[in-house]
Amino acid sequence: MTFTVTYADRDGGAARLRLAGELDLSTAPELNAAIDRLVEAGERRLLVDLTELTFCDSTGIAAFVRGDNRVAADGGWLRVTGATGRVDRVLQVTGLAEVLRHESGRADPTARSAG
Repeated sequence: MTFTVTYADRDGGAARLRLAGELDLSTAPELNAAIDRLVEAGERRLLVDLTELTFCDSTGIAAFVRGDNRVAADGGWLRVTGATGRVDRVLQVTGLAEVLRHESGRADPTARSAG
């Protein structure tokens, strides 16, 4: 399986990345590089769409944490959206779903919950 990172249209002011395929030891450097490019360009709010991500190992989790730490150091944030199946389960079990404000089935993790 291949892995791709694509830049998508801005979503509510956040820079948006779309991930597809398998995020693991061999592909995490590609995500790190994409995040680094955005941070170096001055982006501090990153929304990562995981709708097409089919697998994520501990190296992928580390890439999300690293990215969040990079932008948080300058008052920003990294949020994830669209994870399903095994990827959603990994986010839930590791506690990153809460840290990165991912909620299963929710289109925009930057929006406030109703109620």
